[in-house]
This record gives sequence, structure tokens and C-alpha cells, in this order.
Amino acid sequence: MPTTTLRGVGASPGIAIGHLHHYAEAALNVAHSTSTDPAREKARLEEAFAQARQEIQALATQAQHNVGAGEAAIFEAHEMFLDDPELLDRVNSMLQQQQVSAAYAWQESTQQAVAELRAIDDEYLAARATDLQDVAQRVLRILQGVEEQKLALSEPAIIVAQDLTPSQTIQFENEKIRAFCIAEGGPTSHVAILAKALGIPAITGLGKAIENLHDGQRAIVNGASGEIILDPDKATLATYQQEIQALTQARQDAFQDARQPATTRDGHTIEVVANIGTPEQVAEALRQGADGVGLLRTEFLFMEREAAPDEDEQYAIYRSILQAMNQRPVVVRTFDIGGDKPASYLHMSNEMNPFLGIRGARLALEHNDLLQAQLRALLRAGEGHNLKIMFPMVSSLEEVEALRTQVQQAQATLSAQNTRYAQQVEIGIMVEVPAAAVMADVIAPHVDFFSIGTNDLTQYVMAADRTNSAVAHLADALHPAVLRFIRMVIDAAHTHGKWVGLCGELAGNPLAAVVLLGLGLDEFSMTASFVPLVKQRLRQLGTEQARAIALHTLGLPNAQAVHAYLESLA
Repeated sequence: MPTTTLRGVGASPGIAIGHLHHYAEAALNVAHSTSTDPAREKARLEEAFAQARQEIQALATQAQHNVGAGEAAIFEAHEMFLDDPELLDRVNSMLQQQQVSAAYAWQESTQQAVAELRAIDDEYLAARATDLQDVAQRVLRILQGVEEQKLALSEPAIIVAQDLTPSQTIQFENEKIRAFCIAEGGPTSHVAILAKALGIPAITGLGKAIENLHDGQRAIVNGASGEIILDPDKATLATYQQEIQALTQARQDAFQDARQPATTRDGHTIEVVANIGTPEQVAEALRQGADGVGLLRTEFLFMEREAAPDEDEQYAIYRSILQAMNQRPVVVRTFDIGGDKPASYLHMSNEMNPFLGIRGARLALEHNDLLQAQLRALLRAGEGHNLKIMFPMVSSLEEVEALRTQVQQAQATLSAQNTRYAQQVEIGIMVEVPAAAVMADVIAPHVDFFSIGTNDLTQYVMAADRTNSAVAHLADALHPAVLRFIRMVIDAAHTHGKWVGLCGELAGNPLAAVVLLGLGLDEFSMTASFVPLVKQRLRQLGTEQARAIALHTLGLPNAQAVHAYLESLA
């Protein structure tokens, strides 16, 4: 058969060779059934919830052991659906008013809730819909007395699926899974998060291309580029087998030297730091050799709860992270709520396009009380530590000035209270909006640093939703248009003596390291597991050579040409 190449969205890097295996767990479907005893049906449902909790807790323990506490939080969030008052009201209403069985009431109520989440069409709520569907099927299976299905593979395979729930993903035998090829989802879906943590290559967003993947067909999966090579010839197989061996050896070598600085061949040292989303991820960041934290996402404190955390709760957590990092730099992003991360207690309006709506700094400035509590907690926690505060989704100098005023107000409040706090804290912004990049020369004198968020910046520059499988391939951060924006920001910052970090997915791509170094990037921030490889790559480079390479990429016509050029140099 002739070799065919298909493209999806690279969701977890790595290369795998194997045979394809389609996986589809049959969804339970309960026919309409009545019951004249609502109390008994409610009791049955509560018994099923109790068993579901035990199973979910077991999955969370398994996830924590296999991939880490941050990923285990996915399953902890599953439990919250079993206590969701709105969902339970729907179910109880059906039991009382329609006198139906517990299974039917649960099925209909959860299906309606899933449909509502998916109708809003954004990344966060799409993941929440998948989570709810996962929990719904678990409870339904218990109510129906159906045994849980587990995939039993006789030999390692590449799993092909329309979509995978977190429960399905974590329960696969890791040693039997070569890669995941998924029709739905994007690079930040749960299957992508878990695949990265497990070190398994994954491609999402394949859409209808999945119909060209057949059971037993041999394939090569490139999780970085998002390519699937079907029916490869012997020469192609041999090339990729050698690449797999080289990658394996490189990872081993990189981890051994991970705690050493990333110093280029001509003596230029670059900070390589980690993105973290929970306190539990600090230990892994240090184990992987991170020089600090380049992005502490604070949303974990604000999401999945009925009220915002108070100042003291935040202080305790921020302080514990800063103490664990000792004097290493910690860049804390203020709450980035909105867009794909709503918070119910803020009573946010539904927006036609939440990614272009009230989110990030815009939301923070509307909720002065929340922002002040967070800033006071951060300033208190930062005393004696290397704290830097960063604001997300900033698009104008006016917002920068308003945010700096907020910091001054928090400092004044603490001074009036005779409370000790960090006197010297760097204040920066994320550059995710093209307007902020274009105006970087105007904004730079008013901040201490920039951190470029290439995930959002790329989709805004390319007008391509990275969660939409039909256009996600256009949202490539190595497109020359995106690279030109990055250069614009770095040049503007350096002109004013300010430093620049990058905390998007691009920072963790060893292939991109030479371009970012050549553009003058000061700090690379990434998922902790990528730190050793990026450090290793930076040590192999010289800055003058990198500048020449970066300049060449800026003149290329498209992302494909950039990838081909950089791969030819690797």
C-alpha cells in the first residue's frame, strides 16, 4: 500500500511506531421506565453515588501515583459533580414529578447538562462536558449493575478513538499504549494533559481523518508535529526507529544534567523554568531541574468552588510554594478567569465569544475586591522571597497603569495595617494580545518584564481557534507571523532594559529553542518534564549561530517551511 500522511494537532510530543487499534466503549442507554416510589429511587441513586465516589477516589490515587497530583485533580473534580446542587435538583425533580426510575432521571438530567456545556463551545467547558459524561456513565453503569469495561491488548498498540474520557485514559496499561490518536479535543484537553504526564505521544483534533485509520494498520505517530504516517515503507520505518532510539538516549542524558544551568557554547546562560498549576507540582519541577517557576497559574484556588478564597487561604498556599522554591524566582499570574475558565460565584454573563470578552486583567479590574485580596496575599507571601507578579490578558497601556495602581493600593493597605510585605516585587504582564505586542515599546517603560503567552497569541494572530479541529493546524506558534510578533516584543523590551520570558507550549519545544534563543529570549517556561531536554538543546547552541537561524525563519513563507528548516538542522 502507498504511504499516506495525515495531520492533526500535536498534543503530546514523542514518536511511536505500531499497529492501530480502535477503541470505543459502548455508551449505556436506559429506556424510559417509571417508578411509584421516588424515595426508593433516590436511595438507589445515593448508593450509586457512594460507590462512584470510591471508584473516582481510587482513580485519583492511581493518577497521583502514575502521573502526579496536578493530573489527579482531574478526578477530584469529578466528585464535585455528585454534589452539584443544580444537577441534583434536576434529578430529584424528575423523580418526584415524573415518577421515573433513578437511572432514567440521572441519564436525562446529565445528558441535558452535557448538551448545555457543549453548546457554549469553548475549550474549558468542552472538557467539563467530557468530565460530566464520564461521571454520568459511571453512575449509570453502577445503577444498571454493568461491569466496568477495560481494554485488554494482547500486544502494544496505537489507540484510535473519537474521544477518551480521563477514566479511560488513566486505566490503560501504559506499557501497552504506544500513542493516542483522537478525533476530538485539542492540545489542552484532558487526554492531552494525561498523555504528556505519562510520556505517551498523542495527536488530537483529527476530525474526519480518523475514518482513514483502520484496525491493524501500521503507522508512525509524531506527537510533536501532529502527523500520522500510514503504511510506512522500510526506509521510513528505519529512519523513525533510529530517531526513537536517539530521543530515548537524549532524554536519559538530559535528565542526568538537568540541574546544571543552560549555558550556551559561548557562555550565555538562559533561565529555564517551569509552568505549574498546583503546589504539588513544585517538587516535580525541582526534580526536573527547573531554575524556578515562570508561570504559577492561580486558577486552582478560584475554580470549582462556591466562593472565592480569602486572603489568608491564598497567603498560606503562596507562601508554601515560595518557601519550597527557596530563593529561585517565582512568577505568579493573577487569576486568569474568564474565556475558557468561568467561575460560577462571579455570575459572569454568557458571551458570544468569551475568549475575546471579559477575562484576565479585564475581569480583575471589574472585581476590585478579589484582585486586592490576591495582591495583598501575594505581597505578604513574597517577603524574603524572589516573587514576581504578572497580569494576564492585558491589551493596553491604560490597563497596565490601572493594574499598577491596584498594586500600590494593596501596598498602602498593608502598610496601614503595619503588615510586613515584599517591598521589591517585579510587576509584569503577559503578552497574549496582538495589540500588546504591537505596543510593547510604549508599554515596556511601565513594566519590569514581559512573558509571552504563545498559546493565545498564536490563535489571535492566526485567527484560528486551537480547539477547533478544522482550523487548529493553522494555530502553529512557529508560523513566521507569530515569530515576528515575538521578535517585536523582545526588541522593544530590551531597548528599555527589560527582560522577556515565554510561557506558552512553544517554550517546551526543543526544536524551537534555537529560534527563541536567536530572537533574544531571556527565560523559557514550560511543563516541568520538558526542562531537561530544552536545557540540553540550549547548551548545544551558540548565540550568533542562533541569531542567523532565527533571522532566516522570519523570512520563510509559512509554518511548514519553518518546521522543515529547523528539522534539517536538528
